[in-house]
Amino acid sequence: MTRTQSYTSRANPKGSGYAALGGALATSRRYAANEMRRLCILMSAARFRFYAELNDFLPDESRGKDLTRYFSAGGSVKDFVESFGVPHTEVDLVLANGKPVDFSYPVRNGDRVSVYPVFESLDISSVTRVRPAPLRALRFLLDVHVGRLAAYLRMAGFDVLYGNQASDDDLASIVARERRVLLTRDRYLLMRNAVDRGYWVRSTEPKQQLLEVVKRFDLTGSMRPFTRCLDCNTLLEKASRESVLERLPPKIRDKDVFRLCPSCQRVYWEGSHHERMSKLLRWVKANVPPPPVA
Repeated sequence: MTRTQSYTSRANPKGSGYAALGGALATSRRYAANEMRRLCILMSAARFRFYAELNDFLPDESRGKDLTRYFSAGGSVKDFVESFGVPHTEVDLVLANGKPVDFSYPVRNGDRVSVYPVFESLDISSVTRVRPAPLRALRFLLDVHVGRLAAYLRMAGFDVLYGNQASDDDLASIVARERRVLLTRDRYLLMRNAVDRGYWVRSTEPKQQLLEVVKRFDLTGSMRPFTRCLDCNTLLEKASRESVLERLPPKIRDKDVFRLCPSCQRVYWEGSHHERMSKLLRWVKANVPPPPVA
């Protein structure tokens, strides 16, 4: 036997093994392709469209267009909406095939779902919203992500709790118990079932956040500046100079107007800080567009 023949005879079994393995892989690929085609036939599909600022939660390539969601097991429209990353607290109206539905609506094969944010100027009072009461309450709860905004809102006169040490469970419980609107930069916190009122603050800059929230909840006419304690949120009371004189710095004792927090006993007066905050509120009001003419 020649050297070449000997090599070939030893190589043949190995070659046969590769051929067998290649055949098995090809069979496996064909099986996987057939299974995929079978699953596609069995799966359902629904189309979703998000409007206006709800697109903030979507990737750039998904904004302003129909989005198809394939599914083999059904679920509520709330679950489907949040699967796109949109918290249910941002939604005020859902239409399924042109008809208003609530969050419990079971999505079905072939559904066309339109999802809208809260309307500020468009009257949809005759349409069934997905929540039982309007979002525009004036009692807020803020988490650790928006601490400076909490101070600004209190300065503007709004009832604000600030949960800088609260857990997500605690925050959700407070929202449900006290019917407050949760303001946060954590969109997944807003997806909790117990949180039915909330807003994802888009801006990361506190002054812009204040403007954003005032616009979003139409708060311009509800401002009552310098009526709440910045530390504890309690409504302030008028105080005479004599009643707080011992707690005042010497250079402040000639002021005429003082306010006192009955809870923490902090004293407030109109100084340079008051003027800076007044300037900020004037800026906010100047940058809120006037309401549309009926």
